[in-house]
Amino acid sequence: MMGSSPMWWSPSPPSPWGRGPGKWWALGGPLAVKAVGFLLLAGLMFRVLCSFPPSPAPALQISKGKCNLFNGEWIPNPSGPAYTNASCRFIDDHQNCMMNGRPDKGYLHWKWKPYGCDLPSFDAVRFLDSMRNRAWGLIGDSILRNQVQSLLCLLSKAEEPVEVYHDKEYKNRRWHFQSYNFTVSIVWAPFLIKSDVFENENGVSTSEIQLHLDVLDASWTSQYESFDYVIISGGQWFLRTAVYLENGAVVGCHYCQNKNLVELGFEHLYHKTLQKVFSFIITAKHKPVIFFRTWSPDHFENGEWFNGGSCNRVTLYKKGEYREGYNERAMRAIELEEFNKAAAALRGSADVERLKLMDTYSLSFLRPDGHVGPYRTPYPFAKHSKNAVSIQNDCLHWCVPGPIDAWNDLVMKMALD
Repeated sequence: MMGSSPMWWSPSPPSPWGRGPGKWWALGGPLAVKAVGFLLLAGLMFRVLCSFPPSPAPALQISKGKCNLFNGEWIPNPSGPAYTNASCRFIDDHQNCMMNGRPDKGYLHWKWKPYGCDLPSFDAVRFLDSMRNRAWGLIGDSILRNQVQSLLCLLSKAEEPVEVYHDKEYKNRRWHFQSYNFTVSIVWAPFLIKSDVFENENGVSTSEIQLHLDVLDASWTSQYESFDYVIISGGQWFLRTAVYLENGAVVGCHYCQNKNLVELGFEHLYHKTLQKVFSFIITAKHKPVIFFRTWSPDHFENGEWFNGGSCNRVTLYKKGEYREGYNERAMRAIELEEFNKAAAALRGSADVERLKLMDTYSLSFLRPDGHVGPYRTPYPFAKHSKNAVSIQNDCLHWCVPGPIDAWNDLVMKMALD
């Protein structure tokens, strides 16, 4: 088991943005705003309620003879997953859909197939042989932790790792594959920049998060030189209510009610954060291989985490069927813009080959069937409960095994090729 944390969400007030800083990772706080802000609020809600077809694939620089690994389709895979909850002990209970009673198994029988080239299934022995005396760091939030579970399950087919470190809350952890002297670390840095989070002993927010836009989170920069490979990403934490600071002084806020602060918006935060991250990567003397993983879509339908939203689909979306919300569209556009600027700054340098876009977004938005949904606890017990109707769905994290295994197929292909 991956260990536990006291909560599988991160408390903060629900937001009028709908798919914004509320949702399942946030609890508590007022839902109403004063009448004086009604017109502004209505405008913001309209922006969120608008939905769009998926944004086009990024204008990647594909070398001659190579294909775009992220442009393809899901094809049937009769053999099913490479592991199960019975064969792997590294699956967190909250993502262990099979253990928690999910009855359908169709979501396990698909494989990502890029157009025009092959994507081999993850080969644990080949990967570990290639990574002798190497160290990987996965830097981000609980979605990267979700990916690490899949990675450890795939690697443990060749050798079971030994956990050599974890912090008190099991947010930062490290595993060692002794025969290969290979380590995998998960580094908890949900904002990537310095953050001050105010929570009580129950993990409930007591004040707005404070984010320092000009200071990176030392939890990952202090370890950066120890990693040969890095996967780094942003996530839904950037949508949360927060006060923004630069040079120690408040410069604005996102959705701070009853405060006389400039509304800068999460878009400003994400731009500034990624600019700071890529600047650090470009200028650092240490040059690991960097995979910048794109946004992980959720698939809430008929509401959000706090008002009955669910993800009950058991089939894939057809291309063109998925409708993006504003947040997904905005954040993905920012990611592609800032990544492309960083890649352009490295053009002509050998280091450009060490910065790679891992665009899992487009293949993941086709998989509404792959989320945890209500199966984050033992569902056979829950569905007979009088409170079954109020079961909270997790439509952001992925079942393990599940579609997230394809992310690690891509990791192996990109790392070894």
